[in-house]
Amino acid sequence: MDASMSAQDVLSQIQQLRTAGHNLNKKKLKTTHPELMQNALFYFPSWEHALNAGSN
Repeated sequence: MDASMSAQDVLSQIQQLRTAGHNLNKKKLKTTHPELMQNALFYFPSWEHALNAGSN
C-alpha cells in the first residue's frame, strides 16, 4: 500500500481532530476517517504511536 498523505499531514490531521474535540478511539476513527487510519499505520507502528507523535 502506498500512502496518500505525508507523515506530517497525518500528524496535522490528528492535531486538528484533537483540537476540535473528536473521539480519537481507534475503532471510531477506522469508521469515520479510514484514510487517516491507513496512512497513520503506514508511517507509525500503531495508532497509539501516531497519537503520541501528534501530541508533540
